[in-house]
Amino acid sequence: TGGQLLTLTKLKQTSIGWDDAGHCQLGSRPCQNKFQCVPYNHFCDGEADCKDGSDEEECALSCETDQFQCAHGKKCIEQGQVCDGVPQCQDRSDELSCAKQMTGCDHQCDDNLHCIPKSFLCDGERDCVDLSDEANCAEMGCSPTEFQCVSGQCMSATMFCDGHPDCQDHSDEDDCATAPVCTTKHSCPQSKECLVQEWLCDGDLDCKDGTDEKTECDWEFLVQCIAPNSHGCIIVTSLESGMVSCPPHQFQCGSQDCVDQIHVCNHNADCADGSDEGVSCEIKCAADSRCSQGCYNTPRGPHCRCAAGFRLMEDGLTCADIDECEDRWPSMCSQLCINTQGSYKCDCHPGYIMETAGRHCKITGEPLLLLSIQTNLFLFGLRSGSLDMLPSSSAEKAILSLDYDWRDQKVFWVSLDTDGIRWSSLDQKSTGTVIKGVRADSIAVDWLGRNMYWIDGVNSQIVAIRLRKGTVKSVDHSIILDEDLDQPRSLALLPQKGLMFWTEIGNVAKIERAGMDGSQRIAVVNSSLGWPGGVAVDAISERVYWTDERLRAIGSATLAGDDIQILQMKETNNPFSLAVFNDMLYWADARKRVVLAAHKNSGKNLKVLLKRPGQPFGVKVLHPFLQMGVENPCEKISCSHMCVFAPGPKAVCKCPAGLILAEDGLACSTIVNSAYLLMLSPSTVTKIYLESRHTAADLQGWPEHLALQVPGINEATIMDYRLRDLTLFVTDDGTTSLSAFQLKGSDLSSQGPLLKLLGNAITAMAVDWVTGNVYWSSNKQNRLQVTSIPSAHTAVLIEGGIGKLESIALHPPTGRVCYTNVRLQGADTVATVECADMDGANRSVVWQDAVRPTSLVFSSNGDTIYWADKGLGTIGSVKLDKSGYRELKAGEGLAAIALSDSVLLWMTVGDKKRLWYRDEHKEHKLWFEVDTEVISLKAFSKSSQTGSNHCSENNGNCHHLCLATPAGRTCRCAHDQILLNATHCGPARHCSDGSRQCLDRLSCQAIEKFCNGLVDCHDHSDENCAGLKPSTGVAVVAPTQPHSSSPPPSSLPAVNLSEVTGLNSTLGVSVLVKNLDAQKCSHSRCSGNGRCVETDGSTACVCSLAYSGESCQDHILKAMQGPIIYGGAGLCAGVVIIVMVAVLVKRRRANTRSGSTAEGNETTMKNLVNKAEAPASTDSSPADANKPEVHVSSPP
Repeated sequence: TGGQLLTLTKLKQTSIGWDDAGHCQLGSRPCQNKFQCVPYNHFCDGEADCKDGSDEEECALSCETDQFQCAHGKKCIEQGQVCDGVPQCQDRSDELSCAKQMTGCDHQCDDNLHCIPKSFLCDGERDCVDLSDEANCAEMGCSPTEFQCVSGQCMSATMFCDGHPDCQDHSDEDDCATAPVCTTKHSCPQSKECLVQEWLCDGDLDCKDGTDEKTECDWEFLVQCIAPNSHGCIIVTSLESGMVSCPPHQFQCGSQDCVDQIHVCNHNADCADGSDEGVSCEIKCAADSRCSQGCYNTPRGPHCRCAAGFRLMEDGLTCADIDECEDRWPSMCSQLCINTQGSYKCDCHPGYIMETAGRHCKITGEPLLLLSIQTNLFLFGLRSGSLDMLPSSSAEKAILSLDYDWRDQKVFWVSLDTDGIRWSSLDQKSTGTVIKGVRADSIAVDWLGRNMYWIDGVNSQIVAIRLRKGTVKSVDHSIILDEDLDQPRSLALLPQKGLMFWTEIGNVAKIERAGMDGSQRIAVVNSSLGWPGGVAVDAISERVYWTDERLRAIGSATLAGDDIQILQMKETNNPFSLAVFNDMLYWADARKRVVLAAHKNSGKNLKVLLKRPGQPFGVKVLHPFLQMGVENPCEKISCSHMCVFAPGPKAVCKCPAGLILAEDGLACSTIVNSAYLLMLSPSTVTKIYLESRHTAADLQGWPEHLALQVPGINEATIMDYRLRDLTLFVTDDGTTSLSAFQLKGSDLSSQGPLLKLLGNAITAMAVDWVTGNVYWSSNKQNRLQVTSIPSAHTAVLIEGGIGKLESIALHPPTGRVCYTNVRLQGADTVATVECADMDGANRSVVWQDAVRPTSLVFSSNGDTIYWADKGLGTIGSVKLDKSGYRELKAGEGLAAIALSDSVLLWMTVGDKKRLWYRDEHKEHKLWFEVDTEVISLKAFSKSSQTGSNHCSENNGNCHHLCLATPAGRTCRCAHDQILLNATHCGPARHCSDGSRQCLDRLSCQAIEKFCNGLVDCHDHSDENCAGLKPSTGVAVVAPTQPHSSSPPPSSLPAVNLSEVTGLNSTLGVSVLVKNLDAQKCSHSRCSGNGRCVETDGSTACVCSLAYSGESCQDHILKAMQGPIIYGGAGLCAGVVIIVMVAVLVKRRRANTRSGSTAEGNETTMKNLVNKAEAPASTDSSPADANKPEVHVSSPP
């Protein structure tokens, strides 16, 4: 090891190059002494590698006519290997003095060593060493609509004397007839250029006399990594420090410099500190050293040496090839790197040409930077510096997002004030509309598949339409992705691979990726993020880039999310959007009002491309080669409506909302079978038509579907649905509530909370779709109980022998209810499936051998109950008479089932959520699989919720609760009421006046303790509060047992407004509480038999029990037989606090998420613009906007 060399032993098998059988290894041959093997390419190379020198014997003195002889030695190589970029000669003489002629050679330079294409002439970049490619460029001139700067730059004539220098030499603002009228607050004192606050002391001379940089500027800048959790942090500073590591083929001096090994121990100090010479230099290399590529003397004794392109292995003897493409990429080649033995070769992608240095690629033709500055669109020449304006006459507010289509020569854009997506032609002659009636936050053009994608931030969707010549109707769009999108911000496409990327700035900041059809969705980056904004994809390096305003950085990662790099510079202070092209990174800083560029890997070569008074927002690099050269898979199939790409890319047909893909996978048709599935996620409900399962088998991603955001819900646990009025019922563990939502088209509108608990959570729930009664159970109230909606009467049906109810199923036409009952029996847990009449009578256990039964569902005729057993992985069914048990093995991870007519569906949970069904041949079929969290399933068809019972008409004439039974119906009262006859209820005398009984009947509590935000009943039932919303629009909060003796006015409880509204207080809800003089009003207006309620300025009576009429003058018991005697003072009127809620904030449908910070909620595009427009310093305020412009004072 180290400098110690071992002498050659007599055993051949230990010699370098021998294998275990005593033969030379592949690629080498033995020397004449038979004790050594030498690689074939070392024979006749001019250097003796065999100890006996036999590798240099019998070598040709001259090469053949079609061969090339290396300068050092006698080695001959084929003529075709000369100047091929790969050195075959050990001295590399075959690659010296090679004239590299680029594709399209037009201009010879550098003594005919190089030849470049015509498009490289006068492009502002030095391609020839002699600079002849940039000579005489001023003679080329500009177009008639442009102004030529003194430097030769071309600018749009409209920018001449506009108060801002666009020429690099400021010549467009010279010799102006009148001084410009500046809309900004600052201007230069002599040259009169217009300035903004952020340009003062920014290091750039914006005033010709330099006065903007002569004020008191603090130039100190502390650079530190502010992304400590990142995988990497590249800091760009003006100083470089640290240890210098020499290449393996050179000697490392103590003074940190490097010298070639041939200069070591040559009796001449070549290192600055002389460390290349020493006493040990006299120790010579052993003649029988086992070094694979030779030995050299060092001040520390003999060492094995390796040629350039090789490194010494840990054994100190063997040299191995250095893979420059892997170890030092991407510093070696800008695009493609090809490793060779001892070297490497750079190459370029199609459309690019290798520059003369042989490492960097350059595209033919000038690339342009397409950008939006406030309401204008510009094209900036990245080589020539030319600047032209495109027409965008309809934009009155900032253009935030843009993209282009080279084939149709159009630029697409959206602004804050446009209700649609518009386009402007690149020839600057026309504008038009792509689609009206949509709101887009970010747009992206699928130039290959001919589609337009955009982010709908209001509805939290990614949407697409086909690109057509005319305006597309908004109803023709297809929803690509709408599941679990919180607050998507920016979108980028990579059609070449069928991928799309977007940034998410909601509760969890992340960069996500999916197929352009919405399939195979993953989070590629979910760490090292602050507030990711703009996103761009580099197809060359296959990396995704993003801006991060919070970290003040630009990040990048591979398309799979590996190798995360964070680039931080002083100039990445507020990056808004970005673009990547070849070696360079371009980004817009809307606050500093500049567009900048830097090397994408190192941040070097930083330069300000553009500074204008308006704010830059969108940036894209425009060049024809970026949108060509790839085969379009959609041309091979014929979709009736729209073709999009799955990863690959692979062509997939998509349908607009309301249509479904036919079995051929090509045509979109109307829905024949209206049966559908509802799938509950934490904040969404997804509707999928069962008909689509025939065209989407084994789909990795959602089939055609409609995702419905559930307003105000973030931790949904249970759902049910009533077809009659399209009402969705959802329980939420986050708010411990049950709420109702009405489906209107493709939106869910909140009907308010129906039931609000405290310190308690609903564990099972089902809705009687005939009466609207809700059957439920909870952690603290582990019994089967029912609550009427909206009157909030609650009755306990079954409580004995109940452990925990986890699922409830109802069949109103037959009056039957089934539930799962999990309880302790001794030390064991017993799980049963039980059924009863819907009034709680005739309870029986129909199956007792379950382990973890859940997801109960009735057959259509109600004689059979189905369930999923999570513990056994089986789907069980049994008739309600306990006969006919059947079992279907569903497999591990079984979570839920659904039944639609004869179609059985179930979901398994593993690495993905998979939905299965049983086909007509009784075979298990996988329908689709997703990563989205899915909690439960419900299936509905035309036959669902059909039929009637004795409660269908007029609530069965029941005063409180009508409960269906197989024989008819049972009228039940709220738990603290009693039946006065077969239908009507009156107060029970279980508690003293001014108090009310808890649901568990273990105690009575004062009325003011109910729904006061504090738990008093043992079962928490005093905080079972119902949010009632009468048709008048007045929200009234009442406990679920509202009818008892009313307290005096002074005993009224305080109302918790956050519980009343059911809304997060951060939404800015204005609440008006009115306290009416109910005592006086009830006696004068309501005959003392009711209470007054004021709505919309008018007063009406709400009658007490047993009274009716406009003034509560009629006693409803007068017609009954026999007198009813009440104790005490009878029924008293109480005082009601009326809460009128006005939501003043127009919220986005995606609603606020629990746990969101205030800053995280400020994420609409309008807020982002306002944030960018905010001044960077405290020197200016909104009040300053109306002040006259001021000059920058020169220092005294």
